[in-house]
Amino acid sequence: MASKAILEQKQAVIDEIKDKTSNAKTIVLFDYRGLTDSEIKELRVKLRESKSDYKVYKNTLMARAFNDLGIDLNEALSGPSAFAYSEDQIAPIKILSEFAKSHPALSLKVGIVDGEKADQAKLAEYATLPSREQLLTMLAGGMIGIVRDLSICLDLYSQQKEEN
Repeated sequence: MASKAILEQKQAVIDEIKDKTSNAKTIVLFDYRGLTDSEIKELRVKLRESKSDYKVYKNTLMARAFNDLGIDLNEALSGPSAFAYSEDQIAPIKILSEFAKSHPALSLKVGIVDGEKADQAKLAEYATLPSREQLLTMLAGGMIGIVRDLSICLDLYSQQKEEN
């Protein structure tokens, strides 16, 4: 039987996982086996640039934390898994997907995006979405186009009224 101190340490880690999961809009479990230390550092830097991060926990502790939160990710918790999390819904998925293209040792397992489970296919789909800034730029461009068209119409209408 584990000592009380060890059980308390494990419970603290479980609480940490639950806290990070609850505060994150996106979590992604991925397999990092085969990455070198320098590649892992490169990945961590890229994730931190987007206000994301990752940490490696024991699968049993992650399973307990996820089960306590009512999240079923047990099938993805086989083999070593890293746990990426972020306040941004798409950023960690895009970064991990791009990194996996140049580093085939990294593979995405499963994720939770806004409380919904996303398998590998769904994560690949999310990775193709434009970033939040790109979407806002597209929206602004569309709105400017509408205003421009309205101003042209009003100008043509005023010219027509002047002629009459």
